Amino acid sequence: MPDVLYVGLQEDDKIVSFGIDVGAGKLVPSAETPAAGAPSVFAVSPDRHILYVGYRGTPAIESCRIDTASGALTLLGRVPTEHPPTYLAADRAGKYLLSAYYQGAYATVHPLGRDGAVSGPALDRQDTAPGAHAILTDPTNRFAFVPHIARQNDNVLEPPKNIPGPNFIAQFRFDAATGRLSPNTPFKLEPQGPLGPRHYCFHPTLDLAYFSDEQGCSVTAYRVDRGSGTLSVVETIPSLPEGVTVRNTCSQIHLTPSARFLYVGNRGHNSIAGFAVDPASGRLTPAGHAPTEAVPTAFGLDSTGTFLFAGGTASGRVAAYRIEGGTGALTPLGIYTVGRRPAAVLAVPLSR
Repeated sequence: MPDVLYVGLQEDDKIVSFGIDVGAGKLVPSAETPAAGAPSVFAVSPDRHILYVGYRGTPAIESCRIDTASGALTLLGRVPTEHPPTYLAADRAGKYLLSAYYQGAYATVHPLGRDGAVSGPALDRQDTAPGAHAILTDPTNRFAFVPHIARQNDNVLEPPKNIPGPNFIAQFRFDAATGRLSPNTPFKLEPQGPLGPRHYCFHPTLDLAYFSDEQGCSVTAYRVDRGSGTLSVVETIPSLPEGVTVRNTCSQIHLTPSARFLYVGNRGHNSIAGFAVDPASGRLTPAGHAPTEAVPTAFGLDSTGTFLFAGGTASGRVAAYRIEGGTGALTPLGIYTVGRRPAAVLAVPLSR
């Protein structure tokens, strides 16, 4: 079952698609889809039939049908949003689309129609704080979290602004029947120091969630209480090599399907940090750093966990790597010029 790689070019107003050569890990250009309004964030439905696109320039969420043979996209329509969505994720049942809004300081839930497309305005909105950066339901589909970074507008390509951010994780309960969120107790989990939790992913079998810490330049593992849906800290591991002091912020975080390896992007140091995941405890051990394209805001793994693709928002290129099965080390395979500001990178498996 091959994958197609979608890359959203924020400053070119289009989505470019690539086939992935499963033998060599090479990218083969396959299509370009107009996407006016600055596409900047992707998500996919649980059945892999719908691609959701968040727009930064003209705030909106668009639904696109994925051809299951070719990966070609058919636009199904847009729903305008008050602010640009920073993060999108379908709930585990594929009935709702959750979104977080950095500038808007809130999270919303949109209903999905029978075809999987966003079918109307948001049915729920939860005001949180500026810098809301992600939202995702846990594997039980009963809880969700909204991390907030520790400094606002913290662009490593610009002089430091030092605008304080809220620096907390908002904890919610999620009603999968109605699509509504409600604040959990306690509502806020505030880390020790200005870590700036940004994005996160769940371990598939252990009660753990891993967060990338934007300002802390680290990964923090949290225990997820199955009953209450609240988080507690397990450990925090630096994302930079020992002794490195370059100005840096962390970006996305991804776990391989096997849950053996975890990766996080370093913007400034311009690397992908790897971690080995203990299969029994879920604890992390550093597994090296791979140099990558400048400002790797978005990267993704193929569906088998064999390849990693990192977009350089400052370079206009995508770097491809093979994930070594025994160590998790990243072996460079190639660099591809894709266009201006590749802000979203997502690999989706196809069925033929």
